[in-house]
Amino acid sequence: MTKKLPLLALGLAIGFGSLHAVSPSEKLDELLSKENADEELKPAPLIEDLAFLRKVSVDLIGRIPTMAEVRQFQAWPLSERRKLAVDKLLEDKRFSDRWTVFFSDMLRIRSGRPGGPQLMAFVNKCLKEKTPYDHMARELISANGRTKDSPAVGYILGDDVDPMALAGATSQIFMGVRIACAQCHNHPFDDWEQTQFYGFAAYFGKTKLVEPRVGDRDLPVFTTEGHEQMVLWPPEREKPPERFPVEPKFPFELAKYEPSKTPNHIARFNAVRKVEADAKGEKEKYVDLGDFIDDIDASAKNSRNTGPGGFDLEGSLLMDKKKVDLKRDLAKASALRNELARLITQPENRYFPRAFVNRLWKELMGRGFFEPIDNYSAYNEISHTDTLEYLADEFVGSGYDLRAVLRIITGTEAYRRGHHYSDTSEKVRKKAEHRFVAAPVRRMISESFYDSILIAGNLMEVDKGNLKGTQKWRAGENIRTITETVQIRIPIEPEPEEESEDGPEATAATPTTPNPEPAATTSAEPSMSTSMGGGMMQARVIGGYDLEQGIEVNFDSLLSENKMVKDELAMMKQMSDDKLKMQQEQEMMQQTNRRRFRTTYRNQTREVDDNPHYRTSALRMQSPAPAPSFIRVFGQPSRDRLGEFRDPSASMRQALMVLNGKNVHEASRVGTLEPLYGMLTAKNPNIDKAIEHAYLAALTRKPTEEEHLEALTIIHTADNLLNGMADLRWVLLNTHEFRFL
Repeated sequence: MTKKLPLLALGLAIGFGSLHAVSPSEKLDELLSKENADEELKPAPLIEDLAFLRKVSVDLIGRIPTMAEVRQFQAWPLSERRKLAVDKLLEDKRFSDRWTVFFSDMLRIRSGRPGGPQLMAFVNKCLKEKTPYDHMARELISANGRTKDSPAVGYILGDDVDPMALAGATSQIFMGVRIACAQCHNHPFDDWEQTQFYGFAAYFGKTKLVEPRVGDRDLPVFTTEGHEQMVLWPPEREKPPERFPVEPKFPFELAKYEPSKTPNHIARFNAVRKVEADAKGEKEKYVDLGDFIDDIDASAKNSRNTGPGGFDLEGSLLMDKKKVDLKRDLAKASALRNELARLITQPENRYFPRAFVNRLWKELMGRGFFEPIDNYSAYNEISHTDTLEYLADEFVGSGYDLRAVLRIITGTEAYRRGHHYSDTSEKVRKKAEHRFVAAPVRRMISESFYDSILIAGNLMEVDKGNLKGTQKWRAGENIRTITETVQIRIPIEPEPEEESEDGPEATAATPTTPNPEPAATTSAEPSMSTSMGGGMMQARVIGGYDLEQGIEVNFDSLLSENKMVKDELAMMKQMSDDKLKMQQEQEMMQQTNRRRFRTTYRNQTREVDDNPHYRTSALRMQSPAPAPSFIRVFGQPSRDRLGEFRDPSASMRQALMVLNGKNVHEASRVGTLEPLYGMLTAKNPNIDKAIEHAYLAALTRKPTEEEHLEALTIIHTADNLLNGMADLRWVLLNTHEFRFL
């Protein structure tokens, strides 16, 4: 006999409501399944809990989980552990560092470029403070001034304030459209016309780069807004008799709807913004020009020597401080770019959220709904249109919340799918991966791979989300003697006759002391700059700041140096003629006192405690890393051009770096302070437990029976248990399973 439902429950079941509200992740899976309905597909099995923990940890915080995190995960209730893991990772202090790398690739942030370090710090700060993506994008597109005052201006400086380059980059990065192909002629593979590109570029046409100089000293560069439109039509290469300023025009179609029929995602967006505004006690504003736009014609009247950008820096310096605000006047806000930023980021612009969620989907799933991810076009294949649009709607409805979208994607069944292996034909495998019912094999990004080696080998400790150096060995347990060749300089006495027996004679700058001194020494102390199989890992930190304190501290200290341009001008003017004369006299004295010297080379030995520990994550290293480094060899892009992405291909150099790399060697050794040491050196060694520990630490899973037997063979083949375990760990770190997800 069928049990009758209570009236309320029956009403809910037949349409008054739902006993189970469908989550966005479940809705996403439903749409994927619906759009795959006409395909004969072989779904891959779902991954197990520990495999999920490993995958989501690498994706969200850029490293494999620690043993402590594995134990915590296993202690959580079975039905909630995946959700709890994602929630914890989204709040982890490494999250902002990991996704700063994502944005650095996207925005092509280069530490060596003007404004690059400040821009990276700005992005990291936005991620830490959970700044909505549209707010961050508006700041990047519209910022003017100096990097000290407005670090987001690094985005404009990255393309040398070239309106044509900025138009192409902004369209491609923020809207996923390669309109730059229409710069020289109508787009050959799309519907964009050259006039549309010029109209879009005109939004950047009044922005100027100012490189002020006083005397022989350069002031910090800044961007400001001029009066002349630099984008002219017809194009110069056509050699027209006359060219005219182009009127800015937004070429991208915006979604339209009746006010009485506001789409659900936009209504949600407006509600989120209202809550944010109420919390701040103010109304949401896209553009606030009143505090910035000022005309400095009055100051120009007093000009004597007009400097770059049409401003008289010296004359302005002498004016009454009450009448001139150089911070505002010399770095005027851009009305055109503020308007462009508003148009790009408003909810009615479908290109903006669609491009970003497609990037996120590829980052987590291995491929985008359309490829390349910055080339959305009616002529380009889009695999799941409805799914893409739904995810874009959810992004808008969340208030452009990055973490909200990541939570949706990682909660889907599609994300939890495993791989098709050798028992599946290549045709079936590729089709399943293309339709997102099987996961493609993707390598960790290089920064994550590097940090994961350190975590697996206990070379880097995690303490409440902060990375700090950890010791595998007690002091003095790894003393070794190294021999170095050093160069020394010996002053030559008057009328020297003899030549150096040990090295060539050279002429150079005056030595600082009359005694021989080393000119350079080679340190064998392992550090973050230790070579990893031949590729030097440079340990420069972002912007020259101490990354041990975090990028947020760097950014704050960068902003704390918020001096005004007028202060710097005043400082430069203090260089009087007397001071310049004094400098000239000092240079003459140095020339007079300069002495010749000879060089010689000597070998010297010293003892070092070879106890490697790492205090800096690879996520925080200079970006991009030097070309021969581990990070670049494993795929980090140079960020020199648009459309350049991480290289997933394998190479012999990569294999050699891991096979022979010092860091892999050090990660494999069993230190006296590691748990494995106690297991293997006890009176009755627990080898089985040690093998299980090694597998969990490296691969986040227990070994199979076959693997356990192979591990026993490896360990017992060595001359002692510790060396045998080191061999086993080395094997695990060199497996494809370790570096691929």
